[in-house]
Amino acid sequence: MAVQQSERGLPGLSPEERAAARDSVDLATVGIAGGLPRPAWWDFQLPPATLATLWIILPYSLILAGVGLIESLMTLTLVDELTETRGQANRECVGQGVANVVCGLFGGMGGCAMIGQSLINVKSGGRGRLSGITAAVMLLLFILFFADSIEAVPMAALVGVMFMVVIGTFEWSTLQTWRRIPLAEVLVMLVVASYTVLMHDLATAVILGVAISAVVFAWNKSSYLVADITDDDRGSKVYQLHGVLFFGSTQRFRDLFSPQGDPGDVVIDFYFSRVYDQSGLEAINALAERYERLGKRLHLRHLSEDCRRLLNRAGDLVEVNISEDPHYHVLTERAGRVTTAVPASSVDLTV
Repeated sequence: MAVQQSERGLPGLSPEERAAARDSVDLATVGIAGGLPRPAWWDFQLPPATLATLWIILPYSLILAGVGLIESLMTLTLVDELTETRGQANRECVGQGVANVVCGLFGGMGGCAMIGQSLINVKSGGRGRLSGITAAVMLLLFILFFADSIEAVPMAALVGVMFMVVIGTFEWSTLQTWRRIPLAEVLVMLVVASYTVLMHDLATAVILGVAISAVVFAWNKSSYLVADITDDDRGSKVYQLHGVLFFGSTQRFRDLFSPQGDPGDVVIDFYFSRVYDQSGLEAINALAERYERLGKRLHLRHLSEDCRRLLNRAGDLVEVNISEDPHYHVLTERAGRVTTAVPASSVDLTV
């Protein structure tokens, strides 16, 4: 029955080819080979180390690396939450990469951290490195000396164990929070889970989830750009911005200003705001042109260092005259200790 089902997975072969493939396998010898690993080049002819070979294996290697890193980082996050510690993600990623490269040299399959095994390990009391080393050593002993015993375990029993692991690791409490969390978060979870189940591709599912989350984040951020409008003692109108200026909020930024009704001197204060991209710079430049056509002057105040770097990279897009604000001394709670704040920048912007 198992052989007949396996033949159905070969639709491109003729009945004669299927029979030849079935006869070439000795079912009595199929099982777990107990023994130490051997270098792959001892038993197999390695493919040529050419650019063509690299292009063949590169897509699959990227997918496997992505899935492995995602699952390892998810496992690390879960273990950190259970043990109230903080692991080193960079060390985990580098260690996994080195181990998989060495494993490939011996003809083995790459691996990654397992959520189920790690969860069982932590709930059983494992906290240090010894618990992971013990699991690896026991697995090695099973393969070397108890291969026959492992083969005697029915596949149905292993499937049942995996189902119990899935049931134990699934965060059932998330189903109760769907009515209380944003609809976009529910959409991301459904898309990632559905794509993974239907397409069997966790890496692409995560990329889709990140893309949807990025679009939702940009949409939400674009609606939170507001301005407090005041007049200073020199007769200038001051727009105190709150929020971020990027490609998603440029239209809202333009709607905040009314050059026809503003006085001849206008100040935009970026103390509580940031300019994130080229679209923000172009919006500022277009606003400056509107004021310049009316014979009015526009000033930019309290630009952060990253905003100033964007202006410097803009080159001929805008002409700026940067002058430093005075140093402000702030008295801390410790008596007698005074710290100097980083000076903010004030920019006169002309087209």
